[in-house]
Amino acid sequence: METPEENHPQTQERLIGDLRLVIENAEELLKNTDHYTSVLYQNARAKLSMALNAANEELARFEDAQLTRMMEATRLANERYADKTGEERILRAFH
Repeated sequence: METPEENHPQTQERLIGDLRLVIENAEELLKNTDHYTSVLYQNARAKLSMALNAANEELARFEDAQLTRMMEATRLANERYADKTGEERILRAFH
C-alpha cells in the first residue's frame, strides 16, 4: 500500500475529502439507525462502527502526513529564498 508521502498532492487532497465524506455519511447512518434493536442491525452497526474508527484513524494519518509535507515545503522555500522575517514568509506562502 502506498503511504501518503508517495501520492501526488492533488490525489492526496481528493482522498482526504472523499474519506471525510464517507465518515460523515457513516456517522449519520449510525445516528439514524440507533433505534433498531434487532441482532442483525446491531451486528451491522457494530461492524460499521469499527470501520468508522479505522477510517478516522486513517484520515488523521493522512492529514498529519499532508501537514508535515506542507511544513517541509515551507521550510525549504524559506531557506531557498532566504526569507528572514515572518512577513516575507507569509507573503511567499500566499504567492
